[in-house]
Amino acid sequence: MSGEFVDTNVLLYAHDRTAGAKRDTAAALITRLIDEQSGLLSSQVLMEFYVSATRKLPRPLAESAAAEIVEDFGTWPLFTPAVSDILAAARLGRRYRIHFWDALIVQGAVSLGADVIWSEDLSAGQQYAGLSVRNPFA
Repeated sequence: MSGEFVDTNVLLYAHDRTAGAKRDTAAALITRLIDEQSGLLSSQVLMEFYVSATRKLPRPLAESAAAEIVEDFGTWPLFTPAVSDILAAARLGRRYRIHFWDALIVQGAVSLGADVIWSEDLSAGQQYAGLSVRNPFA
């Protein structure tokens, strides 16, 4: 399977009513991925989204609204890590000198056969395990 892996920050901006132009950019990207059926996610991204959307946004979403969004995105191809993936992420973290949670994002994208990772947190233009990172807001 090929596709485009979406990191948490992109989902958050798409649903953050205070994000302005970043909201528009993220929403357009998400819409394109839905239309092309090429979006990929991980359970980690959905968990981080739920917590951040209900607690960390300037105008937090209601828990029921965030849960509905998680349910909708749960229809996308989803990476749920096994122990072997956790260990692979630990190796990726050491290899690329990135935080474990970022390495688990990379491992999820690799496992799903992604072509690209859309993220504001990882370094745009960087290659991780053959994947290109793109920042949709750059």
